[in-house]
Amino acid sequence: MMKRIGRLMAASRAMCSSSAEAGKYERKTAMEHVLLRPDTYIGGVGVREEQEIWIYNRNSRRMEPRVLTYPPGLIKIFDEILVNAADNKMRDPSMNRLEVEIDRRSGRIGVWNNGKGLPVEIHPTERIYVPTLVFGNLFTSSNYDDSEVKVVGGRNGYGAKLCNIFSKEFVVETVDSKRRKKFRQRWYDNMRNVDEAIVEECTNCDDYTKIISIFLMRNLG
Repeated sequence: MMKRIGRLMAASRAMCSSSAEAGKYERKTAMEHVLLRPDTYIGGVGVREEQEIWIYNRNSRRMEPRVLTYPPGLIKIFDEILVNAADNKMRDPSMNRLEVEIDRRSGRIGVWNNGKGLPVEIHPTERIYVPTLVFGNLFTSSNYDDSEVKVVGGRNGYGAKLCNIFSKEFVVETVDSKRRKKFRQRWYDNMRNVDEAIVEECTNCDDYTKIISIFLMRNLG
């Protein structure tokens, strides 16, 4: 009897040890992985780099060299929304304006372009609005066809979504003059939450797309 009890206890200890070892392995969502391992996607965070760059001095009204200290990850995610706007020029040659707004106090950055807006319609297979799919879901891109020659920046399905994930608040506005519709949607808390899309009729509106982001600097160093 005692031998049997001993064997059961040994088996139980082995099972507990095996369960503890197996429990070390975790599966994360794509968004969780971006936040846990940001260096894989946007470069260094929690570190600072120094670089001498030319900036505009408002007082002297001249360009001057100055050494700036910045987190590389911040530059990367800002670059993603800037490249997104610049890419639109390749798709729509009539685009002739790209504007950037920066509010240093709030950390708010806006990037606007007057190129062709995104289609404001429901995607045929995903059953959500196209701008929602493009800016609020990882691995979505119009640049996956490698047989097509491209000179655009984004092609891996991350792009502006990285900016969304590292933002306290992220807003997309776009006008689709072809369908006469205006679209607006807000994400917040690292893309974890999203408001319902606001879609309005826009009869005499010109095409544009605007991205507004308020970064969470604690995630970037």
